[in-house]
Amino acid sequence: MGLPLRATKASCARGLIAGAVVTSVLLTLGCQQDHGGRPAATRSTPAHPSAHATTATSARSPSAVPPHGTAAATPPRTIPSVRDFTAASGPGWRPGDNSRVVADLNGPLADEARMIAAELGLRTASGTAHPGDLSLALAPRQSGGAEAYTLTVANGSARITGPADAGVFYGTRTVKQALRSGGRLPEGVIHDRPDRAQRGLNLDIARKFYPPAWIEARMREMADLKLNQLALHFSDDQGFRIQSTSHPEIVSSQYLTKDQVRQIVALGRRLHITVIPEIDSPGHLGAVIKAHPQLQLRNAGGTTFQGSVDIANPAAARIVDDLMREYAPLFPGRWWHLGADEYLALTVKDPQASFPRLVAAAKAKYGPSATVQDLVTGWLNDRARFARKLGKQPKAWNDGFVTGGIVKPDKDIEVEYWTGRLKETARQPEEYLREGRKVVNLNDEYLYYVLGQPGGFTYPTGERIYKEWSPAVLRGSKPVSDKTLTGPDRVLGARLAIWGDRPEAQTPAQVARGIQLPLAALAQRVWYPGKPPLSWSDFTRLAHRLGV
Repeated sequence: MGLPLRATKASCARGLIAGAVVTSVLLTLGCQQDHGGRPAATRSTPAHPSAHATTATSARSPSAVPPHGTAAATPPRTIPSVRDFTAASGPGWRPGDNSRVVADLNGPLADEARMIAAELGLRTASGTAHPGDLSLALAPRQSGGAEAYTLTVANGSARITGPADAGVFYGTRTVKQALRSGGRLPEGVIHDRPDRAQRGLNLDIARKFYPPAWIEARMREMADLKLNQLALHFSDDQGFRIQSTSHPEIVSSQYLTKDQVRQIVALGRRLHITVIPEIDSPGHLGAVIKAHPQLQLRNAGGTTFQGSVDIANPAAARIVDDLMREYAPLFPGRWWHLGADEYLALTVKDPQASFPRLVAAAKAKYGPSATVQDLVTGWLNDRARFARKLGKQPKAWNDGFVTGGIVKPDKDIEVEYWTGRLKETARQPEEYLREGRKVVNLNDEYLYYVLGQPGGFTYPTGERIYKEWSPAVLRGSKPVSDKTLTGPDRVLGARLAIWGDRPEAQTPAQVARGIQLPLAALAQRVWYPGKPPLSWSDFTRLAHRLGV
């Protein structure tokens, strides 16, 4: 998982792993200074195994605990930072020649055990842990929630426990990073858990296609950062990118097969990343309209509106529902993203005069005082109702929640807040929060990576996210002033979003490099509440050392 280990200076010692595991190699990945600008603690210099080791051939010290270095420990350097560390005096832990990863290999932590064992070049075993081992176990009564974990280092061994497998997995990410950054796990106890429940990446594969291998590589990087969501925007005006049996006529020439999607979802399950599908509607449906031109939205004068379907035509709802029904089993996770942004019928000066057909449909469905806005809100509610019928929690972009009509958006649709850039005045995030809605932060000022930087967008920087942004900064650069509205139960988390507006502006490799520090900074801010403990320069050096 992640990128290969690499030193931060050309003068750093580099290990040459050759032959049996009994050979100890000196490799510090930072010479004798840590990345906080302080001299490194006195310690031996263990070899660091490859992040992609699959067998126990990496060189290690002959002992899990060195004979010196017993001063009180300092917290391990990881991204994101651990939230609580109680130090103890002792040498800490690092893999030795006889170290194993111990867990019930027929139980729920078998995948976690095998993954960290492969990454560290260790054997796995069931049964009782011995001195020098890393052991994993569930502790259902342990506090902190499903993603919390406790990592205890004492008496020459390390042990990760958590209420659920997700938390134990995140504990293994801490182990992996601590060994990379400091050579060993510090003596003591870590209690760690995320500040926000939803943490991840939003990927537009509709306008720019990314192959499965590229997506899976980003997922492995995300997992090392303890991110847990990948949202796939796979339908837009420029393309429809997943194989379909119900409507094969809409699928683009480059697409993911269902087997490829299953592989991505299966990797997500192992990495504790939920893959969230998005079919944006009733706007951004140009690929569908190309195959079904009768669904095109037109005003009274016959002018067409790119990507927007005629929601007065029942066939438009049928095709979207067909696709939702088809793909729901393919994406077994909790959420379904409905899109709902930028429906162009609402961007004109007078929607009622411009779209008499929509007005007539609204009045027929909702009564004589209904408007175009009501018909649009009804579309959102109908799709949300269908998503719930399919067993999904619906999400929608903030501009899909229209005000001023007699039909109100359903309260249980999660608001994905992205914009203050609409032609019409966009509602402030406080309005959604005061209505009691749950909000996820995709603030386009900080978290939008828009290829080609059109329309005033600039590529986000990790430094700005790290220094200026927090989950409470939902719009622009200022946080919501009422802190009672922005706790973890109200602002559920955040995602960095990659959009392919100008798909040729960057290669996939350039995109991967470009999002690396922004994604690491986001991971820090959604896991660890408050001001980050490292300076930005120390954080970037740590990210380089960790390969994240």
